[in-house]
Amino acid sequence: MNIEIIRKGEAAYPAQLLAIKNPPKQLYCRGDVNLLKSRCVAVVGSRTTTLYGRRTGEALGRCLAAAGVTVVSGMAMGIDACAHNGALDTGGKTIAVFGCGPDICYPPENKLLMADIERYGLIVSEYPPGAPAERYNFPNRNRIISGLCEATIVVQARNRSGALITAELAAEQGRDVFAVPGNIDSQYNLGNNRLIKDGATPIVCVDDILEHLGISGAEEEDARRRLSDREFEIYTILKDEGELTIDEVCVKTKYSPSYVNPILAVMEMKGFISSEMGRVFLKRIPCKSSAMEI
Repeated sequence: MNIEIIRKGEAAYPAQLLAIKNPPKQLYCRGDVNLLKSRCVAVVGSRTTTLYGRRTGEALGRCLAAAGVTVVSGMAMGIDACAHNGALDTGGKTIAVFGCGPDICYPPENKLLMADIERYGLIVSEYPPGAPAERYNFPNRNRIISGLCEATIVVQARNRSGALITAELAAEQGRDVFAVPGNIDSQYNLGNNRLIKDGATPIVCVDDILEHLGISGAEEEDARRRLSDREFEIYTILKDEGELTIDEVCVKTKYSPSYVNPILAVMEMKGFISSEMGRVFLKRIPCKSSAMEI
């Protein structure tokens, strides 16, 4: 097992972390340590979440990674795992910050995800190999998640979610805090909605965060490059509409179902769309012309 130790004061130590209160004395790393110098955004949220939260977390991971941004999270179940998977799904980069040793998979259910992150991204911990996943380590870990990033996005959080600690730390560190609005009658969205009430910037489309980062059009350029003309036509329609049934896609395009279905199948294999309960939607957050579904 290849674990690299980067100590404070060394050239490889990330400058973003040096600027926070109580930066870790050393980082135990597995994977591509060059990502510590990349442009990073944290995507965090609760372990217990909804379909809306999971879709949004994955979509943000995909969109940020497609734009060349490294997605940082904590590899917890729920939103964290969705953000990592979204980044990896589009061939992008992601960093997982552990609250245990870099060789300990926590939670154990994320063993395959951990292997993918080590292979294509980076695992980081301030705890040495073999250190167990103690409960009190995780709030401490969160300062590293926010500290590596210029912005933190809270996707979905209950009222006492650890993601709110990450958001608070990001604000204390002088980093920007964004939150995804959610149903006001859902306990799963109490935390992120209150963040917006308290001054966090709401995200209603992925362009909000990309424009903040000075990035525009990266995702659409990726679609234009990887999709055929007919696929891109359907991509554009779904971008405007948010989601449609297959029959509605046929009406919009004036193509027959026998013509549309194979196109949708290829788009799904390429990772641009997903389908569920007879509806088709982009695996991303709708931009500008279509508000995020609440």
